[in-house]
Amino acid sequence: MEPTDLTHLTWHKSSHSGTQENCVEVARTPSFAAVRDSKDPNGTALRFAPHSFAVFLQDLQTRDEDTRT
Repeated sequence: MEPTDLTHLTWHKSSHSGTQENCVEVARTPSFAAVRDSKDPNGTALRFAPHSFAVFLQDLQTRDEDTRT
């Protein structure tokens, strides 16, 4: 992927982070999902293809459900 200006994106913090500063933020577009450190919003962001990011989120949800049982 080529470098892209990500400053125009709407970034979201996980509802699980509450008021904590040690978390990641995610911005989604039709062509990619970007993930960045909330403490360094001007730093590097990782970009993922939409399908790859969806698989990652599904895996996290499955792991979370497994720890509840």
